[in-house]
Amino acid sequence: MTVTILRTPISGWVLLVCVAFSPGLLAQNTSQQGVISVSDQAKLIQIPNAKQPAPNLLTGGQPTEADLRAAAAAGYKTVINLRPSSELPDIEESGLVQSLGMDFISIPVGGAADLSKENAHRLDRALANAQPGPVMIHCASGNRVGALLAIRAHAIEGKSAEQALEFGKAAGLTTLEDAVKQHLK
Repeated sequence: MTVTILRTPISGWVLLVCVAFSPGLLAQNTSQQGVISVSDQAKLIQIPNAKQPAPNLLTGGQPTEADLRAAAAAGYKTVINLRPSSELPDIEESGLVQSLGMDFISIPVGGAADLSKENAHRLDRALANAQPGPVMIHCASGNRVGALLAIRAHAIEGKSAEQALEFGKAAGLTTLEDAVKQHLK
């Protein structure tokens, strides 16, 4: 058997995409605590401040229409939007997401005042009930996503305050860190 090493950047990416999206690699399971575990990483779509704090989970800022189309093409199944209706962008995201075959879930988090265990539970239920496959969670910048995921990690998954804060930062938490710390006490 002969093995050919691909030396061009394009052929390397083609190989990576082919391997990453082979059937069965993106299977998703949820444990009893609602923690997502998968057999492979989801494709990182380049939304603003894109992060992948856990397998099959993409977090960040507001995706464009092109980003949402790329997510659907890459196999994403669910989009969770944390932006309240008062700050929604020009695109009609819910209709577009659904027309692309993905589920759309809205959990309005306008800022620090909306960071709560109740909203963390809503996010946990949304993740537990998501279609098998990659999930995108976004707000305007990713900060509220990281904040709510940190609260969820502590309140629902039982992670220590330090672990939850670390996970929140990996998911995009920045300026809401002090507000999150109040929920982790």
